[in-house]
Amino acid sequence: MAIARALLSVSDKSGLVDFAKSLHEDHGVELLSTGGTAAALREAGLPVIDVADYTGAPELFEGRLKTLHPKVHGGLLQRRDSDDHIAQGKKHDIPTIDLVVVNLYPFEETVEKEGVTLEEAIEKIDIGGPSMLRSASKNYSAVTVVTDPEDYTRVLSEMGEHEGDTTLRLREELAIKVFRRTAAYDGAISNFLGKCDQGTACSFAVNQPLDRELRYGDNPHQKSRLYGAFGECFTQLQGKELSYTNVLDIEAAADIILDYRRPTVAILKHTNPCGVGQDEDLRVAWEKAFETDRQAPFGGVIVTNQPLTEGLARIISGIFTDVIIAPEYEPEARAILQKKKNLRLMKLEPGYEKYRKAPIVRSSPGGLMVMDKDHQVMGLDDLEKKVVTKRPPTEQELMAMRFAWRVVKHVKSNAIVFGSTDRTLGIGAGQMSRVDSSRIAVWKAKEAGLSLKGSVIASDGLFPFADGLDAAIEAGATACIQPGGSIRDAEVIEAADAAGLAMVFTGHRHFKH
Repeated sequence: MAIARALLSVSDKSGLVDFAKSLHEDHGVELLSTGGTAAALREAGLPVIDVADYTGAPELFEGRLKTLHPKVHGGLLQRRDSDDHIAQGKKHDIPTIDLVVVNLYPFEETVEKEGVTLEEAIEKIDIGGPSMLRSASKNYSAVTVVTDPEDYTRVLSEMGEHEGDTTLRLREELAIKVFRRTAAYDGAISNFLGKCDQGTACSFAVNQPLDRELRYGDNPHQKSRLYGAFGECFTQLQGKELSYTNVLDIEAAADIILDYRRPTVAILKHTNPCGVGQDEDLRVAWEKAFETDRQAPFGGVIVTNQPLTEGLARIISGIFTDVIIAPEYEPEARAILQKKKNLRLMKLEPGYEKYRKAPIVRSSPGGLMVMDKDHQVMGLDDLEKKVVTKRPPTEQELMAMRFAWRVVKHVKSNAIVFGSTDRTLGIGAGQMSRVDSSRIAVWKAKEAGLSLKGSVIASDGLFPFADGLDAAIEAGATACIQPGGSIRDAEVIEAADAAGLAMVFTGHRHFKH
């Protein structure tokens, strides 16, 4: 059956007039509306019936009561395949409503404003909107429901193809979208009204659509699924299906590369950077990153913050790599990499910036933990004023400190990074003691044939003893950047001064567990 009657009541009026105009002029749909929505349609020259006139009941209580009426909900809920429902509708003068277009009062936007009052927030709690959305969605077998203006085009397209009607598949998709939206809306209200004394939400709701089934989890016997808007952040251009660990590696790679503005290439394995290099020529940047550790990149992830060039594609195509990520690819580079059919080629979309600050949610025994993401590089402002040793760092050492500090932020604790102004030289990750990480970083540099003489050491946390710094000094480091804050800071500073090493305390740590 073609859509004959539509009820439109929206807060977000983007695209509304054009949509309603097409409904009326192209498909002869009768338009019902309320308040500001009706005024906007009428101003556009469209014939609109006010819901108050349609139901015979006035809007009451400053607009709090508009659409909660049997003629509205009965028109949405009555089954078209039930003779009894149809008979009751005729007896009580309740015609069917075939299309509902409703988006909700902007509660989330209102409560995000600084200084919002409880009264202001409460007035943005929509009652009629969610009720209509739920009634229409429950009866999606016959009713089309739209809560997102981006779906207007889809509805009109189907109406054009199906003699004024929509398909059951589309109606089901739109109904599911509605239930997700109303669930998130209710969650936002409960969080705002249920603030704990510390200003923290007393409840936390996670409601994300299924994005895809993943290839497997940590191991092939573990099932895994991906929920949310991953597709807005990354586009897979080719290769095998993603696994759980692929997604973790992709996020880690994107996070580190976005901390740099100069042309940069990073190589990661198991979310840890094993080499980072910078140069205007990406091939040179790659060599700097690759030289840090020539073994770990195999089966790893390569990421760059610049369009991937043909020259770099030719080099890395000879290495077994699991994932390559870039904001764009030169056509010649794509042609080269397409020959490796299993290689997962990912495009880093601008939309990732929108989600980069999203909180980290992890399971805990019996529940969840939610943590702010460590998305910002802390402690690099005014480094010259944070020197704690007799010798201040040179300009070159300061540049190297800034580079290495950005890397160590992304290495699992305990983390140690040796670096210069534009490359890593040795990385020690995830050890039980900081001195072990320092020794591993030195050993990795020696394995790669790299000299640490004149290098800078970055530590994601404080040195509890001087031994970790001693290992770096012995290897040739001349400067150190670390948070500070140990009860033995004086001993560590004394060891640095004895060796003529320059050291700064950032006052911030970047642990990554």
